[in-house]
Amino acid sequence: MERHFTAFINELLTLFPCVALTGVRQSGKTTALRDLPQPWQRYDLETASDYDLVARDPDLFFRLNPKQVALDEAQLLPALFPALRVAIDAERNSNGRFVITGSSSPELLHSISESLAGRVAMVEVAPLMMSEAFAQPPSGLYELIQSRRLLADFASLQPSNTDLQQHHDYWLRGGYPEPWLKNNARFHKLWMQNYVKTYLERDILRLFPSLQREKYQLFLQMLAQLSGTIINYSDVARTLGISPPTVREYFRIAHGTFIWRHIPPYEKNAAKRIVKHPKGYLRDSGLLHHFLHLYTQNDLLAHPRMGHSWETMVIENLIRGLNAQGILFDYYHYRTSAGAEVDLVLEGEFGLLPIEIKYKQTVSLRDLKGIHSFMEEYQCPYGIVVSNNERLGLVGEKLINVPFRYV
Repeated sequence: MERHFTAFINELLTLFPCVALTGVRQSGKTTALRDLPQPWQRYDLETASDYDLVARDPDLFFRLNPKQVALDEAQLLPALFPALRVAIDAERNSNGRFVITGSSSPELLHSISESLAGRVAMVEVAPLMMSEAFAQPPSGLYELIQSRRLLADFASLQPSNTDLQQHHDYWLRGGYPEPWLKNNARFHKLWMQNYVKTYLERDILRLFPSLQREKYQLFLQMLAQLSGTIINYSDVARTLGISPPTVREYFRIAHGTFIWRHIPPYEKNAAKRIVKHPKGYLRDSGLLHHFLHLYTQNDLLAHPRMGHSWETMVIENLIRGLNAQGILFDYYHYRTSAGAEVDLVLEGEFGLLPIEIKYKQTVSLRDLKGIHSFMEEYQCPYGIVVSNNERLGLVGEKLINVPFRYV
């Protein structure tokens, strides 16, 4: 499967000595290493023979292998990072020498910040976007956002060659590559069951051995009900019977291991009273639906959390699309105490961009009061509505309707 971040990784290899690929397990990091051309050598540190080969003497290993070396699951060998720094500094002006991957962000980020700051570029490898799942080219939406030309040139956008049923299929199944490759409903269900078990027992208990396994398991189940909502840590703590600081730590772990996305509130220079609680969601819609026991399209469309699920699936595709292009930005949600809200607020070199997300086909002016209010208060040049309306075009003076197939 063609991944849209490949061109960005290749660009970074011309600019940095080392590139680090992070992301949730089974998102495609190892496959990205396998796709590196000859004469790149790949070492999997979860394999005993490769681990022993590197761990025996990391400094000597890098002297013998000074370039075009890829190390999978690098966080398993902390001694590797100081040796990698020495190897990089020995030929500081030589780029594209090393690629490392890691599934557990807390360990990997700590090792990089201590040893490799300024020497490494980082790329998050997420599960498949909708366009990747159906072998479509990258959308032109992100380049127009980056160049600030979307309002003037949105008519130049080309839709993906996908239909509404395919969008719903992707939404139900999520983006993990292996179930897409197998394309079997029974396999998908069993794969998800084993994935959750592996995530809990392999990643979480290894990284955080003192964690209460049963409480964290209940917390994971609870995340499905919380996905797409405003998070009140005290309420979650009372439900689980643990302290608010412990709940905050659980959310930090879930975000740091890439299954949950923490979205802070946008509260800059606000004249109105802003809800200051964060929002968040399970990053993969297939994982969310597994926790909610939703296995068919009809199950999903009848579920009370359907709207939240659609919203967060679209948000995740937008964020992945921007990341794949190497566009720098921050993301927020916005909600006032009076109830006005914007689903996603992006802020980057391209300015301030509010985005409203609707599942339905016909979006009324009442549905857009929140984003209109935000655009007026913060003087935004334009905003976006992502919906299932088939028409690409303006729904207001500076508000563009972008059908999901253009994302």
